[in-house]
Amino acid sequence: MKKGIKEFLKDMVYYIVGGSIYAIAVTVFLSANRISPGGVTGVATILNYLFNLPIGAMVFIINVPLFIIAFLKFGKGFIIKTVLATAITSGLLDISDALLPKIELDLILAGVFGGTLLGLGISIIMLRGATTGGVEIVAKLFAIKYPFISMGRLMLFLDFVVVIMAALIYKNIQSALYSIITLYACSKIMDLVLYGADKGKVVYIISEKTQDIVYDILNEIGRGVTTIDIRGGYTGNRGSMIMCTLRINQVHEVCQVAKRHDKGAFIVICEAGEILGEGFKK
Repeated sequence: MKKGIKEFLKDMVYYIVGGSIYAIAVTVFLSANRISPGGVTGVATILNYLFNLPIGAMVFIINVPLFIIAFLKFGKGFIIKTVLATAITSGLLDISDALLPKIELDLILAGVFGGTLLGLGISIIMLRGATTGGVEIVAKLFAIKYPFISMGRLMLFLDFVVVIMAALIYKNIQSALYSIITLYACSKIMDLVLYGADKGKVVYIISEKTQDIVYDILNEIGRGVTTIDIRGGYTGNRGSMIMCTLRINQVHEVCQVAKRHDKGAFIVICEAGEILGEGFKK
């Protein structure tokens, strides 16, 4: 029970810190300079420009139908943390809009700094197994019907649609070009924080519930798993050990899966300096 509360509080700290950085990026750098961050937040900044509607509230309202669809398609495990993180981020967006100054900068500087902070904020939230909703949920839904298209390409396409929409509404083609700079900076920071320089983790799990854990890792997280036959040195008992190579942001999810099936699972997490192969660096 205490461990569950500790993990929840840790999640909250990450969501608040990540959400605060995200809100600063949108309020101070992007919205003030009419640069669209893409996705649902980009749509919210357009509504703010047209109708003076609060950005944070619009982000959450637009996400509500997406949350419902995601719950029906993917189950509560994925959606609970995302709803919580999105609610916190939405609230912080409106608080920052009321309290922080809107700085008019050189648009390249605004795009670079806004994108950098945006990527950092999203990454901190994703490190605890949540997302800020919006584009990622839509991309997951599209991926069900079009599995041959990568998630990255789907998300990029959806962001691009919002950026073009913003350029038309702002009546400024430069807005779209600076938004591309923002999205590029955001993606690079996310890669650096979440994946490192092609680094990752290798997780070893010893449990009596091996098959259940393997099934959920394959289907919920989408990572390949290797099982290794083992024998205990002291007991002499035979069993199997799971070996899984992961991105840094997926380690928490895998540990949660293992503990869900076996609270006594023995888990070893190792650093992987560089990972070559399918799903990682070619």
